[in-house]
Amino acid sequence: MIILAIETATPQVGCALGGVEGVLASFHCAKGRRHAETLTPAIQFVTKQAHVELREVSVVAVDIGPGLFTGLRVGVATAKAIAQALRVPMIGLASLDLLAFPLRHSDRLIVPVIDARKGEVFTASYRQVPGGLQRLTPYRLMRPEDLASDLQARAEDALVVGDGALRYADLFQDAGRLELGGVGFAYPSAASLAELAHPRAIREEFVQSWELEPMYLRKSDAEINWERSRSA
Repeated sequence: MIILAIETATPQVGCALGGVEGVLASFHCAKGRRHAETLTPAIQFVTKQAHVELREVSVVAVDIGPGLFTGLRVGVATAKAIAQALRVPMIGLASLDLLAFPLRHSDRLIVPVIDARKGEVFTASYRQVPGGLQRLTPYRLMRPEDLASDLQARAEDALVVGDGALRYADLFQDAGRLELGGVGFAYPSAASLAELAHPRAIREEFVQSWELEPMYLRKSDAEINWERSRSA
């Protein structure tokens, strides 16, 4: 079983190929935010590096968000197009789950924070459990100062990671028993997506391409402007 993983929910563009042997090849680029121009050549690159033909892919996994509107649309649309062309099923996973996954061995509270722009962040909280991580909260959109206050009120050791944590580092550093993850944990990883998707693929926890939708948590500017114009 070969899984193609596509991750574009943040300023980083990523893709990876994985299977029973683990991650076979991966690509990540966080410069320029040119998701549409970068993604297709990146997929061609990882297939070449892994010596895998695209027609050998049996599952397409994609980050469904929350994240940036443009990036999510590019990633989900590309993943759907490939899945439809290959006639293979899909797996959708959340960006916050992917961001927390590399820290699954920590015994602290894990809090991934993605910059949502407009003075807000996407976040959730996780705790280590046997075999992986358990999400403790819903996926949330909130102000970073409110999140910092919530974490300070919990008064427990926490590891805060993601580009949102880095952007609002001063708030979190003043919030008590928190440690900020470095730039190596700033973005969700396509390699993590491939790893997390594999056991789900074994269990056949698939969706069809027409069933998969991005998770935005916030209306787009176009939707907000349209509602304002209608109300006016």
